[in-house]
Amino acid sequence: MQTYDMVVIGAGPGGYVCAIRGAQLGLKVAVVEREHLGGICLNWGCIPTKALLRSAEVFHLMHRAAEFGLSAEGLNFDLDKVVKRSRGIARQLNSGVGHLLKKHKADVIMGTARLDGPGRVRIDDKVLESKAIVLATGARARELPGLEADGDKVWTYKHAMSPPRMPKRLLVIGSGAIGIEFASFYNALGADVTVVEVMDRILPVEDAEISAFAKKQFEKQGMTILDGAKVAGLDRSGPGVVAKVEVAGETSNLEADAVISAVGIVGNVEDLGLDTMGICVERSHVVTDAMCRTGAEGIYAIGDVAGAPWLAHKASHEGVMVAELIAGGTPHALDPDTIAGCTYCQPQVASVGLTEAQAREKGIDVKVGRFPFIGNGKAIALGEPEGMVKTVFDSGTGALLGAHMVGADVTELIQGYVIGRQLETTEEDLMQTIFPHPTLSEMMHESVLDAWDRAIHF
Repeated sequence: MQTYDMVVIGAGPGGYVCAIRGAQLGLKVAVVEREHLGGICLNWGCIPTKALLRSAEVFHLMHRAAEFGLSAEGLNFDLDKVVKRSRGIARQLNSGVGHLLKKHKADVIMGTARLDGPGRVRIDDKVLESKAIVLATGARARELPGLEADGDKVWTYKHAMSPPRMPKRLLVIGSGAIGIEFASFYNALGADVTVVEVMDRILPVEDAEISAFAKKQFEKQGMTILDGAKVAGLDRSGPGVVAKVEVAGETSNLEADAVISAVGIVGNVEDLGLDTMGICVERSHVVTDAMCRTGAEGIYAIGDVAGAPWLAHKASHEGVMVAELIAGGTPHALDPDTIAGCTYCQPQVASVGLTEAQAREKGIDVKVGRFPFIGNGKAIALGEPEGMVKTVFDSGTGALLGAHMVGADVTELIQGYVIGRQLETTEEDLMQTIFPHPTLSEMMHESVLDAWDRAIHF
């Protein structure tokens, strides 16, 4: 039996970061992984999907060459090579995680772990003892009855990343980040894409104004968006798929070559022995307190298995926080309203904090600022004039409550507002900040100014 100060189950962006931080703090650490170092994020999620989307973005720009005084003819793509590049990047980063864990002297044990009583983890015939155990087992795609993936006609995100063929007609069920990103990728490569969303608008967690703007852009690109709609069933008996779609009480059939089911995720909580330890699970996610502690002494849960928001950067931050707590530190609890959400579609969408509607629902008297990309010189020079920046402030205190963006590179810009939220910035702080010119970031300044009717360039 081997003894450790901390055993981490799962080596995704939460688990491996937790293990490294624990090792930095002098803890003897083991991390157990049953499949891939780096988890879904590095192998089948965040990074390889961005590689695919980058290929689609370049292909899209190639078709716009004439706008920039350039000439490009005979444009085409090789889907196998696009996928190969994406998978190669995933392998590179997977190897990098292994190197980092080795560098920090964290033991890596490949296998399936299960809680085996207080302070014990079993991996096959091996037992580890530890005063602290961190569950970082992640999540997987949710499958609804009748919409189960088969890898041929109905895909999860994994199938969509390494598809058996390029579909001419694609149906995407669900318009969260995963669904919209794949819709954007395949649409850019020429597929006829239809997105079905059960809520009354796409990207339903985003500010309503941003969602509406994004929908118009997607439709201009040729996508069909059906919101307030439901896929009641799939007929796979023919060469393709026929989906029964219900919209406003009426049912119609929609034909597609392939379907991507992106209807959420479920936590990997099975076969971990949680019930034997009195650990509470609700809706497939481990229940924790603000410091990621479960109901069992010395057992923590971080990342996707611990619930929303299902974001790699949230998992990593929780991993650091828990490692510091185990090492005897006094870290601050994570504030969900300071975590940015990013969707890497075309155009990109990013946000942090409260939406305008959420702020008003809390009874806050708000001031709202907006600034369009068309008013920014850098955006026009880039050929990216479609987009907007929206900021929400408490009119009494000037506190930045939320920021919401759609347009080119906003997933990079949003961090400025994230820092503002973390530092409890007011409108005066932001107004007095000098933004470099010419940059897209100037729109962030102008949106703040606009909330107080002081915008200069629009």
